[in-house]
Amino acid sequence: MHTLSFLELMFPSIPTHVSYAIFVILILGVLSFLATRRLELYPGKLQNFMEVIVGALNNLLQETMGEHGKKFFPLIATLGLFILVSNLLGLVPGFGSPTANLNTNACMALTVFVLTHVIGVKVHGIKYFKHFVGPSPWLAPLIIPIEIVGHLARPVSLTFRLFGNMEGGHIVLAVLLILVPCLVPLPILVLKLLICFIQTLVFVLLSMMYIAGAMEEAH
Repeated sequence: MHTLSFLELMFPSIPTHVSYAIFVILILGVLSFLATRRLELYPGKLQNFMEVIVGALNNLLQETMGEHGKKFFPLIATLGLFILVSNLLGLVPGFGSPTANLNTNACMALTVFVLTHVIGVKVHGIKYFKHFVGPSPWLAPLIIPIEIVGHLARPVSLTFRLFGNMEGGHIVLAVLLILVPCLVPLPILVLKLLICFIQTLVFVLLSMMYIAGAMEEAH
C-alpha cells in the first residue's frame, strides 16, 4: 500500500519526483549560501565540510579528465551534489528520493549524452563522426549500427542503473522494516548509505569518461 509522503501532502498537484528535486535544489542552495557567505582562512565546520566534498570532486575530475576537464567542473559538481543529496534524502522517514524516478535520471543522463556529442563536434568538427564509420569504409555498414547502439545505450544505462539501485534499495529496506519492525536492520541501512555514495560516484565517473572520450583525438 502506498503511503503519502511529506511533500505529496504539502503539494499534491506537483509530481512527487519534481517536488523532491526542487526540495534538493533548495537544500543545496541554502548550504552553498551558508558555506560561502563568510569565507574564512580558517574555515568553520560547514565551510570545511563543503570544501572537502568540492575538493574531492575536483580531484576526481582532474584524475579522470586531466587539465582539460576543469571547464566541466560546474556540471560534474552539480550532478554529483544533486545525486548524492537526492539519494540520501530517500533514507529520511517521510521523504522520497528524486533519483528513484526514471524521469529525473533520464534528464541528467540525456544532458550528459547531448553534451558529449556537442563537445566532440566542437573539438574535432565533422571528423568527430569518423569513429562511427570505423577504420575502413568497407566496415561502415557493420560498425555504424554498433556504434549508434553503443552510444544510445549510455543514457539508458545511466538512467536505469541509478533508478534500479535507489528504488530497489528503498523497497528492500521497507520490506525489512515491515518484517522486523522492532529490530531496525542497521547493517542494511549502512549498506544503503554506502550504495548512495557509490551510485553517485558511478554516475559522475561515467559522465566524465564519456565527455573525455569525446574530447580525445578521433581515430
